[in-house]
Amino acid sequence: MEVIRLLVEDIAEPTRVDLYLSRELNDISRSYIQKLIKCGKVKVNDEVIESKKYKVSENDEIHITIPEPEKLKLEPENIPIDIVYEDDDVLVVNKPQGMVVHPAPGHYSKTLVNALLYHCNNLSSINGIIRPGIVHRIDKDTSGLLMIAKNDRAHNFLAKQLKEHSITRIYMAVVHGKIKEDSGTIDAPIGRHPVNRLKWTVTENNSKRAVTHFEVVKRYKNYTLVKLKLETGRTHQIRVHMSYIGYPLVGDPLYGIKKEKFNLKGQVLHAKTLGFIHPSTLEYIEFDSQLPTYFKEILRKIELIS
Repeated sequence: MEVIRLLVEDIAEPTRVDLYLSRELNDISRSYIQKLIKCGKVKVNDEVIESKKYKVSENDEIHITIPEPEKLKLEPENIPIDIVYEDDDVLVVNKPQGMVVHPAPGHYSKTLVNALLYHCNNLSSINGIIRPGIVHRIDKDTSGLLMIAKNDRAHNFLAKQLKEHSITRIYMAVVHGKIKEDSGTIDAPIGRHPVNRLKWTVTENNSKRAVTHFEVVKRYKNYTLVKLKLETGRTHQIRVHMSYIGYPLVGDPLYGIKKEKFNLKGQVLHAKTLGFIHPSTLEYIEFDSQLPTYFKEILRKIELIS
């Protein structure tokens, strides 16, 4: 059982609790949140709430109790996936924005894992039944390239490269504000947020070193298109680091500006380039992907208002 504690911040007016939580708990579906409310698993200011229509206000404290995960038998699902590369050891997949990588509360189907199980007869077992083949992950609303291990030997080999920070991971993002420097490095440790346990923050307490290199690709009137290279791979690293230096990602529901003019479903962040040493050939291979439609559409809109 997990208890999530949230302090309601940055809302201009009282908001329905299910809407607020579906925005803040980005990896948990709204229908699952409503189920938790119905089962008495959500408290506001230590009082159990009984309706999804209950409205929360600034500085309310919310406690959400997440039950132990159900024992699942994952089902293969015929979901189209964009496979960039495949051999006997690895898959490289271009994940769309909005797809969850592996099952989680409220998302037990239509995940990348469900699609992979339909496509592949064999995936590594190291991460168990919920995350077969998954060596690393990207957020639900981040699009782009992921490597998948098809056997345990390949998984261990790739995981070692992740641990050693030797895998090439380059992202493209659109951020608020006009970055003055042409390039730079953010070297700031990341740990759990002390109040909102779903968020991560730059802190010296119980944190790990995190390093992000950035390079400006294009400046607009109030936005910047930026290329980012991960040296480390902490949870939400790019999102936390860019917010920390004052340039949060456009569309980011956790670390960004609350009132977006573009009505986005999530952050404008794409894992564009992925490179690693192949577990069998021992040769370095690298893959690149085009910016997805949603990303190019935001750039088009920004061009029009700049």
